[in-house]
Amino acid sequence: MNFFNTFRARLLIILAFLLVFTLGVQLYISVNNRRENIRLRELQQEALVAGIALGFNSMQSTDRLEDLVKREGQSYFDEQTTERIKDIIVINNKWQVSDTLKSTEYLPTEDDNGEIKYRQLSELTDLPPLNKGSRLGADLGKFPNANTVSTDETDGEAHAIPIETSQGRWYVMVILKTDKREIFQKATQPLIYTLLILLFSTAITFFLVWRFTRPIANLSAAARRVAEGDLRFRLTDATRTDEIGQLAAQFNEMTAKLEKTRDLEAQLQQAEKSAVVGRLASAIAHEIRNPLNYINLTLDHLRAKFAPTENGKREDFEKLTAQLKTEVGRINNQISDFLRYSRPIKLNLQPIEARQTIEDSLRIVEPQAEDQNITISVVESEDVPHIFGDAEVLRSVFNNLFINAVQAMEKDGGKLSVIISPDGESVVIEIADTGGGIPAENLGKIFEPYFSTKETGTGLGLAIVKKIVDDHNGTIEVESKLNEGTKFTVRLPRKD
Repeated sequence: MNFFNTFRARLLIILAFLLVFTLGVQLYISVNNRRENIRLRELQQEALVAGIALGFNSMQSTDRLEDLVKREGQSYFDEQTTERIKDIIVINNKWQVSDTLKSTEYLPTEDDNGEIKYRQLSELTDLPPLNKGSRLGADLGKFPNANTVSTDETDGEAHAIPIETSQGRWYVMVILKTDKREIFQKATQPLIYTLLILLFSTAITFFLVWRFTRPIANLSAAARRVAEGDLRFRLTDATRTDEIGQLAAQFNEMTAKLEKTRDLEAQLQQAEKSAVVGRLASAIAHEIRNPLNYINLTLDHLRAKFAPTENGKREDFEKLTAQLKTEVGRINNQISDFLRYSRPIKLNLQPIEARQTIEDSLRIVEPQAEDQNITISVVESEDVPHIFGDAEVLRSVFNNLFINAVQAMEKDGGKLSVIISPDGESVVIEIADTGGGIPAENLGKIFEPYFSTKETGTGLGLAIVKKIVDDHNGTIEVESKLNEGTKFTVRLPRKD
């Protein structure tokens, strides 16, 4: 077997693919996150630089930050920078708010005396946490947000940049926006991808486990069915090209051999039974038929020589002797059945008309059918070919079937129908009655020798019928429903 056609190889290839796929996706996510982080840092740096430059220009100009941003031709802010900067606060050397970009409430105001009043930096208590404030040294204590801790409600971070001027040290505080949702998405994105990969790998694993265990479960169920006697069952996994397919093919081969062995054993048992029946039939024919013939001849002699002359006694005598002869004939017929079943039949095969043979057999049951109010019908299709068989032997087949049909309708009458039709290489004869039917549990046994539901039956009638049909290379089937009737279908080869 080619290694790549084995289940092991396929499993290894799939597992290797899953490993490479998982590592590849993780690497892609890591590289992509790295690039995104770099891009975000660059945008933050650009926004920070733009804020510092704008704050520095505000120190050297009398214009406000807001006016500088709106000035035509300014190169400080673009759309991305505007989105990332929340505010810019310029702090003079006296720790006063000199200018702001957006927080107008922090701007200096002029009182009634024309004196300008500044907001002290220490009054700004709603500032976001100061980023890397340790670099500010002693000035750090002047910032109210020096020790502020970032929380879920915090939506920004402050950067304080010292600028030495002729008036002393000033500070430009740039407050950058921080999108918590974006940060959360960036943080959870690798986890989500990892979870998806894990779910995908788990699904593939479950599929592989199911695909590997399903044939084993099928094999276990098949072994159980074979152990229960169903040797005709075959596994469908034998078409696979891996080890499971080989195992299934070997299992099917084993069950086929077991089935063949069982059939041979059944044939052997049947042959042994036939041999026993043959010996028994020969003994019966030798030991019983001679006395029966003597009894029969003696009855004829008594009826001829010793019949009473008185009318009343003569009628009783005739009745009793006739009954004795009937019983002797019944015993003789049973012996004939034994002999017919046990001995090989010598067939005189020749082309014959199926209808003629059937009508000859129907004459035997017509009187009884008339007494029981049974209607007999024979329907023959057009162009029915001759059959190849022995007319005398086949008459025995139809005699048995017709007698059984009439006996099944002995109570209320009924209908006996015979249909003759061609079917490919065969001629089909369907014999149906409207009798009481055969119980379902007995349908598989009616052709077995010595099986009979009649108190006086030998159980060889239908067994002989099947044997004769088999000897003609034909088939016989039965269908029956209780209280509806029975149909026998006989197929016999046509004469070419």
